[in-house]
Amino acid sequence: MMIASDAQFLEDETTKIFAQKVADHYSARSNQTLEEREASPIIHLKKLNNWIKSVLIQLYAHQGDAVLDLACGKGGDLIKWDKAKIGYYVGIDIAEGSIKDCRTRYNGDADHHQRRKKFSFPARLICGDCYEVRLDKVLVDDAPFDICSCQFALHYSWSTEARARQALANVSALLRPGGIFIGTMPDANVIIKKLREAEGLAFGNSVYWVCFDEVFSDKKFKSSSPFGIKYTFHLEDAVDCPEWIVPFHVFKSLAEEYDFELIFAKNSHEFVHEYLKKPEFVELMQRLGALGDGNQDKSTLSADEWEAAYLYMSFVLRKRDQPERTQVSGQRERGLMHISEQDIMYISSH
Repeated sequence: MMIASDAQFLEDETTKIFAQKVADHYSARSNQTLEEREASPIIHLKKLNNWIKSVLIQLYAHQGDAVLDLACGKGGDLIKWDKAKIGYYVGIDIAEGSIKDCRTRYNGDADHHQRRKKFSFPARLICGDCYEVRLDKVLVDDAPFDICSCQFALHYSWSTEARARQALANVSALLRPGGIFIGTMPDANVIIKKLREAEGLAFGNSVYWVCFDEVFSDKKFKSSSPFGIKYTFHLEDAVDCPEWIVPFHVFKSLAEEYDFELIFAKNSHEFVHEYLKKPEFVELMQRLGALGDGNQDKSTLSADEWEAAYLYMSFVLRKRDQPERTQVSGQRERGLMHISEQDIMYISSH
C-alpha cells in the first residue's frame, strides 16, 4: 500500500509544480502598451481570438447575467462582458500577477485604458487554482451563475483526472440549470494529426511550435489513459509552458457526467467560416482588425498565424434543467465597483 500512496503523492506534487509553472509564466507577462501589442508577431491571431471570444459572448450572454470567468487572466474579456451589459462578474485565476493586473484594468487605472469609462457591473476577484479547490463552498453566496467562461485555459486541468473532474464539478455546481458554459482550448484532433504527420516529435512554424516527450515516440495514445498527455507549447509573444491534450470525446462524456449537454464544438477555422456569414460579426471583425478593415488596412493574419489558429477550438455546453433552485438574493451586493488589493480573495488548495 505504501508504494501506491507514494506514487499518488508524487503525481500530485508534480501536478502542483506544473500548475505553479503555468501560473508563474502568466504572472510574469507584463501588461503591454498598445504600441507593444500592435508590434506583436501574432497581433492578428490575438485579434482573431478576441473576435472568437466576442462572438461567443454576444451569442450566449444576456443583459443582467451573473458571470463566472475561470482563469480570467489579466481581465482581457472585461470590455466584452461590459458590452453584453452583464449584471455581476467573478473572475478567478491561479496567477497572482494576472489577478492584480485584472484589478487594475477593472478599476480603470491601467495607462492604456485611461480613456475608458468605468465598468457598469460590480465584480469580485479571486486568486486560486480553480482546478484544485472546490469553488461551490467559496462562492456559495454568489451562485448560481448564468454563464461561465473559460478561455484558452481548460486544458491546464487535464494533467490528471482529478483536476479535470474538479474543473467540471466546479462549473456544474455553480451554474444554474439551463446555464451556459463557453470556452476555447487546443483542438486535440488537430494536434495529434500534425504530430503524426511530423517527422519527429515536434512541429510548428515561425510563430509556434509543439513538442512531445520521448514517451510518445510511437505517437500512439491509449484510450484507457486520456489524462496527463503532456506536450510543450510555444506561441511567440504569448505562451511558453507545459500543456495537456484534451481528447474531445472524453471531455464530452465527462461533461455529461456533470449534467452538461454539448451545444456545439467547432475548430477555429470552421468557427470563422461559419460566423463570418453573419453581417454583425463581419462588422465586429473589421472593428477588431484581425483581417484588416477591408479598406485601407490590408494587413491580416499571416499564413503561419492562420495555421496556429487551426490548433484551437471553441465549445458551448449547457447545464441540464433540474428543478430551479431559488435565486440567491443579494448576489450583486457582494460585488464591488472599485476593488482594492485587500479585496482580492486568496484561496489555497491546502
